[in-house]
Parts: sequence; C-alpha cells; structure tokens
Amino acid sequence: MILRLLCTALLGLTFLAVFRAQGAAGLRKSAFGKMKDGQPVGLYTLTNTGGMEVAITNYGGVVVSIKAPDRSGKFADVVLGFDTFDAYLNNTPFFGALVGRYGNRIAKARFTLDGHEYHLAANDNGNTLHGGLKGFDKRLWNAKDVSTKEVPALELTYLSKDGEQGFPGNLSVTVTYSLTPKNELKIDYAATTDKDTVLNLTNHSYFNLAGQGEGDILSHLMMINGDRFTPVDATLIPTGELKSVAGTPLDFRKPTAIGARIDADDQQIKFGRGYDHNFVLNRKGGELILAARVTEPSSGRVLEVLTTQPGLQFYTGNFLDGTIHGKVGKVYPRRSAFCMETQRFPDSPNQPQFPTTVLKPGKHFQSTTVFRFSTVK
Repeated sequence: MILRLLCTALLGLTFLAVFRAQGAAGLRKSAFGKMKDGQPVGLYTLTNTGGMEVAITNYGGVVVSIKAPDRSGKFADVVLGFDTFDAYLNNTPFFGALVGRYGNRIAKARFTLDGHEYHLAANDNGNTLHGGLKGFDKRLWNAKDVSTKEVPALELTYLSKDGEQGFPGNLSVTVTYSLTPKNELKIDYAATTDKDTVLNLTNHSYFNLAGQGEGDILSHLMMINGDRFTPVDATLIPTGELKSVAGTPLDFRKPTAIGARIDADDQQIKFGRGYDHNFVLNRKGGELILAARVTEPSSGRVLEVLTTQPGLQFYTGNFLDGTIHGKVGKVYPRRSAFCMETQRFPDSPNQPQFPTTVLKPGKHFQSTTVFRFSTVK
C-alpha cells in the first residue's frame, strides 16, 4: 500500500513537470493590490507552451517577473522586482517599468517645439528623467487579454492628457506584451496625439540571467551591435557627439565580460559610475534587428535584444546600493543587474542632429522590441 502511494506521488510530480514543460499557452489574471483611491490592480501571467512565464501588472506596465529555463531546464526568475504591489508604490528605481512619456533624460527639464518652450517636471539634478515625477510607470493602465491560441498577450492602454508632467498633447498609448512559443517577450508600442509632442517609450527591466538576487552581473558576456555611442557630461546629458566605441571601455562589438572594463580610468565610466550610456545601433531602415546578446556562463542562459529603435541604453545598476530587498527577500547591491532600454536617444528634443522624437497629429508611432531567451551548453 505504501509503495503504491509513493508510486502515485512520483507519477503526480512527473505529470506536473511534464505539464509545465509542455502545457497549453495562456494568460491568467490575479489580484495584485489596490491603488490609494481603491482602484484594483491586476497581475497578468503569460505562460507559453514551453513553460516560460512572464508576469505583468497594469500598474505602470511593470514586468514583475520573467521565469526562464537554464541549460538543464531549471527555471529561475531573471528580473529584479518585488513580491507585493505596495513595494512598487514606493520610490523604486523603475524596476520592470513601462517608461514614458519620455524615457531617459531631457536636459534642464525643458525643450522647444513649434516655437514654444515647454517646462517639464524635474526629477534628476534639474533634468527630467523617465517622464518626470509621475511618469507612465506610476499610472494605472487599462488591461485587455488579446491572446491567440498559441500566443498569450496583454494589451495595455493609457491616455496621457495634454499638459501631463508638462508635455503637450493628448497622447493615446497602446503597449502589447506577447510571449511567443520561442521564449520571446515581444513588446509592441503604439501611440497617437492630437498636438505636436515628443515621445520616447521603453521598458526598464533589470536583468540578472543567473537569477534575481544571485550575485553581480560582471561575468555576463555582453555583445552590443553598435559602433558608436553618445558621450555624456557629468549630469549624464549627451554632449551631442556620436563617438566611436573603438579604443574605449564601451567597445562591446565582440562578446566581453561586463566587468572587464567597468572600473576603467575613463571619464565616461566615471560619469556613469559604470555603464549608463546610449549606444547608436548599426542599422539601416526601421526593420527589427539584433541590438545586443548577453550570455551568463554558469546557467547557460542567453538573452538577445531585438528592436526597431535606433538606440540602446546599457545600464549596470550602478545606483543600487543594497538597501532594497526584493523578491523572496533578496538584497539588490550595486551592479546586481543590467538594463537594456531600447529607445530614441536621450535629450533628442534638444539635440536636432539626433533621430527625431516628434510625433504629430495624424501620424502613428510604432516600435517593437523583443527579449529572446535561449541557452548554450
């Protein structure tokens, strides 16, 4: 009898393992918390047929978790974040956030468009960072399940009203997260406006391919498909120059350990306290291209970033300091994660030589970014 029970239990565990590895794709919703005014906040978990899971909340479009397999098939959560909604309500470093209306920095919190100077909310040494004091990452988005049979997908929509954080125009934004059978998290951004405005949308997930809270990311091997970058001043605002990466610590054209040159005696490294720089991607036209590839040697996990955008901000968690306790109580010290923010260039509204970020009425903004996960032996 005991032997029969043990066999039944083992068969049950085997079934669960097979179900996770070969289960049906889908999206499930659960309660995540409530806004201060009582509005409910949801958590939407996308699962593909291979068992990969991505959880997203409609508060700030935050990617709360990404569970991806290593070379032996063991799943781990590879993005920093929190277990509870209340933790996201505190002033966090944009963990997993959907960033807008303008991702990255705008110098002196102002820009001129159509002869009018707009003054924005300043939240970073007199500059505007990631949309201001209350950007898209701190807004409650409308959520809709737009899944197909094989691809679970979540559509988030938000109307950013004219004058919000100082930006002009009523901006209608749609962001769709899809999890493909190929272990790809695909993010499609779309927007329209009723008045000339500027726009730069991105995702601010903090990755550690060894697993969230599992040490630093200095041994990760990084390749960035960019021959040039945009140098910055001491406040991390671009100087306007497009500089070759050749001969600098920012040369990742060949796979290089993130930590190999992160403390180099270099002005740009000192300004960023590590890497916090926009790379000019090698591209022609607006097609989806490979922007970067990251490999974590111990787990064998690989992350490829593909995008239709012209730039990629590479950030190495330089301002994390160990005071934040994340999921399952993990501590997040300095350089315990990296970000790969696909984007237009920082401060483009004040840099006419950079790719434009202007969106006009009657025009449709659209961009796509793919985070593709795989493994190597």
